[in-house]
Amino acid sequence: MHRFKDLDIWKRSRLLCSAIYATTVSFPENEKFGLTNQLRRASVSIPSNIAEGCSRSSNKDFSRFLEISIGSIFEIEIQLLIASDLGYINQIKLNELML
Repeated sequence: MHRFKDLDIWKRSRLLCSAIYATTVSFPENEKFGLTNQLRRASVSIPSNIAEGCSRSSNKDFSRFLEISIGSIFEIEIQLLIASDLGYINQIKLNELML
């Protein structure tokens, strides 16, 4: 079993989650149940799955939850690109969030 609070990737994923929430506040109201919701849910999923994976007794199970987290990261990447295409975020913010 791993201690998720000690993992740098878990700490960084929490920071990304906070940044996503802060960024989506400025999205149009009509995106409340669209990109805003999708980005927020995917960003919460990352640290949540890392933490859940840490509770598993085998490294194989832990790895599976890390893979799910990676999927959420890719989901966020495409959603941020779409948000940029729609003019909801500028290139500077996109680059900042994609790091």
